Amino acid sequence: MLRIVEKSGGGNVLELVENAANRLGIERYEAARLLYRLKDLGYIRILDANPPKSLLRYFFSSHVIWFWLLASSVAATCILIYITPHTPPFIYLRYVFGSLFVLYLPGAALIELLYPKPSDLSQLERLALSIGLSLALVPLVGLILNYTPWGIRLNPISASLSLLTLGLAAGAVARKYSLLKLTL
Repeated sequence: MLRIVEKSGGGNVLELVENAANRLGIERYEAARLLYRLKDLGYIRILDANPPKSLLRYFFSSHVIWFWLLASSVAATCILIYITPHTPPFIYLRYVFGSLFVLYLPGAALIELLYPKPSDLSQLERLALSIGLSLALVPLVGLILNYTPWGIRLNPISASLSLLTLGLAAGAVARKYSLLKLTL
């Protein structure tokens, strides 16, 4: 596979996959898997043919789908908290999204901020650290809110966790963009 990539002299991923599939007599998805395996091992680099030129374009590119999934999860949780009735089946959705909102999302945003490269941590390490950091961040938010006039109630907790999570995620987007600029 590496010889095929070297002989082709680069090109786009689709051409490389089709070329390798034809020459090796394998399916296209297997050729794509081999190509990405070479990338993971460091033999080749796959670069964006048209990278975003500004932070705003990067923010609305496919590079930050994770941010939009996180933001939509936060928005869905807030909608479930404030708009939907407190009866089944909505109550079960509140449990699921509320658990995700409290136990995973704040830590996941912080992990993306601290370790912006995908190669820094494995997916399992990201999951474990996200849960652990969420379990550390949420009580700190509660402790800070305890000494404010708002206290520890549903509205201040949901607002502060939403702002914290989205703020950390926005910082992670900016950091990932700066890393992308360095690799160009």
